Amino acid sequence: MDYAQLETVMRKTALLAGARIMEIYGAPDFEVRAKADSSPVTEADEAADALISAELKRAFPEALIVTEEQADTHTERAADFLIVDPLDGTKEFVKRRGDFTVNIAWVEGGVPVRGVVYAPARGRLFYTRADGATVEETGDLALDTVGPVTPLSVSAPDNGALMVVASKSHRDQATDDYIAKYAVRDMTSAGSSLKFCLVATGEADLYPRLGRTMEWDTAAGHAVLAGAGGKVVRFDDHSPLSYGKPGYENPFFIAYAPGVDLKDA
Repeated sequence: MDYAQLETVMRKTALLAGARIMEIYGAPDFEVRAKADSSPVTEADEAADALISAELKRAFPEALIVTEEQADTHTERAADFLIVDPLDGTKEFVKRRGDFTVNIAWVEGGVPVRGVVYAPARGRLFYTRADGATVEETGDLALDTVGPVTPLSVSAPDNGALMVVASKSHRDQATDDYIAKYAVRDMTSAGSSLKFCLVATGEADLYPRLGRTMEWDTAAGHAVLAGAGGKVVRFDDHSPLSYGKPGYENPFFIAYAPGVDLKDA
């Protein structure tokens, strides 16, 4: 894979998809349906998916593209692949709370090595550069001109006063019980893969997820966090979270800044 090309294409594609999503978000009404698993899907999910798929296929015609909105891709397998969630945080989108993202990642040998997370309603764009380091781009976020970028690095955590981020839509008692094992200075909540990004920027130290997620939900955020020096491990045995699993379903996991004294389940 040409990482320089990948950086350019993923960044531009995320911005294009974000613009299309915001057109629909700004409409007075939009269609919301339930998928087979009862999760919501909107016309924004489908429009962004069509746009992203077309852009990636044009740029990388030989690559497998696994995307949430195309069920026929969920049975395909490859050692290396692109994986997409065109609109992560659909519940946040429907409730017009702003914490939704475009997620695109490149996985090599089971590891998300490059990714982009774009939160169009928040104006926040995070991505890994060709060298693997993560940046947040600020400014006007123009398609053809890269604005100012800030290199990201995870915090140096204080285990006596940790900052924890948890899900807005999927918080439960099991998560609260696990967080209670830590000395927590403060907590925040965020939707979609923005939780990974908050750990990547140093705004949080720890993000535990004790709930069902799919690889397209996490791969881009995982790559962004890894490029900032963070880690993502399985909840049960603290081994690295791998990708390309059957059905592309994740176990429970923990995303964190190295230095956090992880507690057992």
